[in-house]
Amino acid sequence: MKALLNLIQVEFLKLRRKKIIWIMLLAALIMPFFALFFVNKGVDPREYYRWSAFNFTILIILPVILGILSTMLMNEENQCDTLKQLWIVPISKIGYFCSKFFVVLVYSICFMLIEFVASVMVSVLLGYVAFEWSSVLYLLQKCLEYGFFTAFVMLPILAIASSQKGYILPICITLVYVFFALFIWSVNMYIHPLTSMEVIVARNNDIPGIMWPQGINVPLAFLCIFVWDIIAVFFANMALKRSEV
Repeated sequence: MKALLNLIQVEFLKLRRKKIIWIMLLAALIMPFFALFFVNKGVDPREYYRWSAFNFTILIILPVILGILSTMLMNEENQCDTLKQLWIVPISKIGYFCSKFFVVLVYSICFMLIEFVASVMVSVLLGYVAFEWSSVLYLLQKCLEYGFFTAFVMLPILAIASSQKGYILPICITLVYVFFALFIWSVNMYIHPLTSMEVIVARNNDIPGIMWPQGINVPLAFLCIFVWDIIAVFFANMALKRSEV
């Protein structure tokens, strides 16, 4: 456990040198701004927040940002063959992978917290919705849930990035992974982690505008994400073992 905590600490220290990672957090402001053009003043707060904090942010923006982040976290050490030096220490490969994932998890939650603050400030200050603690707490809960689960949804991309020395393939796979979820939604929501996450977070039918072609099955949604993540961890472990050679 101590070794894992040390790895996590090192990962966050390394982030200081990568200013682009912090700049990418500004993407959380995209949809709170564009929501002003999608909805009218005086709408139900949940309808407004669907546009400003959920919708395109969860389906496209945040997954793509996390895919880029995952690639950046893995690329430097893969490209410079630093991993071979790390294995001499030695360092647990699963522990190393988990330290990277923890960074993605914290980043995802921070991204959604920025989304939360921006959505509330823009909507209230410009008079789009009235300030109500119930709606604000509702938004905070959903943002935290989305931030938490999206990190697990993007675990397969982190695993793929662990096996590559460049940016192009992992980012291309990220785009395919994200847009495939949009097409698979109406076919089967329980074969892709991104659509399964939507079932989990919107399980109470409290997000307007979401349709359930196959009905709500939360255990099946959890199973889908779990299976994908187990395969991802196994793949990452194999890829990191090959880096010893």
